[in-house]
Amino acid sequence: MGTLTETNLLARIRDTLQDNTSVRWSDAELRRYINDAQREIVNFRPEASAKTANVALVVGTRQTIPTEGLRLIKITRNMSDASGGATGKRAVRLVNVDILNAQDPDWHDPTATGSSTHGTTVKNYVFDDDDPRVFYVYPGASSTSTFLEIVYSKSPTDLTTGSSTIDIDDTYANAIVDFVLYRAYLKDAEYAGNAQRAGTHYQLFQASVGQGAQAQLLLDPNNDPIANVGSVSPMVRGA
Repeated sequence: MGTLTETNLLARIRDTLQDNTSVRWSDAELRRYINDAQREIVNFRPEASAKTANVALVVGTRQTIPTEGLRLIKITRNMSDASGGATGKRAVRLVNVDILNAQDPDWHDPTATGSSTHGTTVKNYVFDDDDPRVFYVYPGASSTSTFLEIVYSKSPTDLTTGSSTIDIDDTYANAIVDFVLYRAYLKDAEYAGNAQRAGTHYQLFQASVGQGAQAQLLLDPNNDPIANVGSVSPMVRGA
């Protein structure tokens, strides 16, 4: 996703550490810190590694994001197939699960009739922040020929060589540098001033990415104000 290479980042980091000859910190060690930084950023800001994909559903209501995924961000629409050239179809809206359960308690039942009859077009979806890799569709899918366009946060790919590029956006470069400096100075915290330097760089890192809880709250699909109104979406009533 990014364009900055390990070599680019190491040059910035070593300038600050004043260790351009790798006497105290090896490239392999700093690379581990860079990879840890990517994962930490994605924990705080899931959209940093957002990926859009067309996925085929399994039969039923319970669905999961791809194996590389960490959490669902949103579902946008039905698709004609799972290819990159698929045609967009009906939009999909988030619905409050308590409202859905109250109005249509049999919606998980594959033999249900009426508006909850399982089919190949999804109208709504349900997401539980406590199980971020899983979502439920309404009505349930009756076959694997049901396709959705979803946006999810994926696990960033580790850098392995100097030419490897970061797997999050370049706008997070400063956060990566500050996290690596925090880890590097923490290693030598017994030396004068290094513990304070480590703390300062971690504070700068936090300022760059925002507090994790606040970021998660902003991205939680259940915070959609339209989905959480006091009545069920018209789609749940079979519109």
